[in-house]
Amino acid sequence: MAEGIRRPGETRLHGADVPEGVLVDHTDEETGETLASPRQSAATRPSHLTSAPSIPTPRPVYKRPLWLVVASACLIIAALVGVHYYQYMVAHVWTDDAFIEGRVILLSPKVTGHILQVYVTDNQEVQQGDLLLEIDPRDYAARLTQAQAVLQATIAKQQTAQTNVALIHVTADAGMQQATAGVELAKAAVQTARAQVVTMRSRLEQARAQVDTALANAAQAHVQVSAADAEVTRADADVKRTQQLFGSDQIVSRQSLDHAIKDTRVANAQLEAARKKALAADAQVAEARAAQQTAIESLRQMESQVLEAEARVSEALGRLTAANAAPHQVAMSQSQVETSNAEVAQARAAVERAELELAATKIYAPEAGRVTRKVGEAGAYVQIGQALLAIVPREVWVVANFMETQLTHMRPGQPVEIKVDAYPGKVFMGHVESIQAGTGARFSLLPPENATGNFVKVVQRVPVKIVFDAPPEQGYLLSPGMSVVPVVKVQ
Repeated sequence: MAEGIRRPGETRLHGADVPEGVLVDHTDEETGETLASPRQSAATRPSHLTSAPSIPTPRPVYKRPLWLVVASACLIIAALVGVHYYQYMVAHVWTDDAFIEGRVILLSPKVTGHILQVYVTDNQEVQQGDLLLEIDPRDYAARLTQAQAVLQATIAKQQTAQTNVALIHVTADAGMQQATAGVELAKAAVQTARAQVVTMRSRLEQARAQVDTALANAAQAHVQVSAADAEVTRADADVKRTQQLFGSDQIVSRQSLDHAIKDTRVANAQLEAARKKALAADAQVAEARAAQQTAIESLRQMESQVLEAEARVSEALGRLTAANAAPHQVAMSQSQVETSNAEVAQARAAVERAELELAATKIYAPEAGRVTRKVGEAGAYVQIGQALLAIVPREVWVVANFMETQLTHMRPGQPVEIKVDAYPGKVFMGHVESIQAGTGARFSLLPPENATGNFVKVVQRVPVKIVFDAPPEQGYLLSPGMSVVPVVKVQ
């Protein structure tokens, strides 16, 4: 009986395949229960059973042709879908760890002051060069005016220094020539004075000789006066003696008396002439002595002139030395010009800085974009570098953090389908631009130290930059930080 029992899943035997007197299992199609019924042969069946018509057994569903066709079609469709899915999976990689990135330009002032006016509001679209806000410019305008005045003063000083350089060049050459000529003239004057001294010394010698001659002549004249005086005395004595001799006894003749008187008169005349000659000789001596004194004074004067000429030579040499120092004066004046040039450059730098500070009181949009994070308000006092607002340009891209196992076939330039969570039915097209040279964990604030402690291998993620092939259409606002799902076709 046990062998005749049909186990679930076994094939049912029909007709002659089933031995007589063996229970045959069959499943109730409505209840699903297995029923055992003995099969009896026609000879052993009761007459009331054999005369009844036989009930046909229903065929299994899996043996029905329609079911087989449907099952075959489903298997073929599943195979096609599976192959397509496999091919898609092999050719594409994706991740939901991806976000839209963009540049956020933080605008801060370069100068301090009170905000005069703000011309934009939050999330406002601005174009490049639009005026965003303005800081009170009055202090910086005053500084610019002061810097311009200082610049004008330094330019005037520079022009004066340059004029002095040109003047020193001209006067230095003229002074050199004049000093050289002065030295030559002074030396010539010294030579002339020395020649005059020599001449005057010869004149002095002549005067001294004349004095000596005059003295000799005067001495001779005085001797002659003495001789004439003696002759007069003798003649007077002879006249008296002759008169006595003539008067008493007329011992002598009248002629002898007259002759004695005449000799007396001649002796007196000669005495008078000798005296006059002596006076003339004395006058000549005085004149010679005066000429000698004049020569001495002239000699002294000439010698003083020589000293003066020599002093003029020294003075001219000093002027020549000073003129020779003209190149140093030129260099000094040139250094003054360079100093003035530096002062002018410094003043111009101060003017440019003042202009920059004045221009920095107005903050313009560096690029077109949307204004965000506006914190500056009119009347507020701002410091240098204080963030007042930010501009987010329209240019955005996607940074997708793919697992390192997904980068096997990924290369720059491969196409990417970008699905943004904010727009479920929209697919943006892009391509891989670059793959970061390092994992995100390696560039984090606290990079992992795998050499310490217990090591647990974790699949790392590498940032991949994906750019859009075309700018987003109007109505699709893509902002940094939005979640996306990029699908990269790697094969």
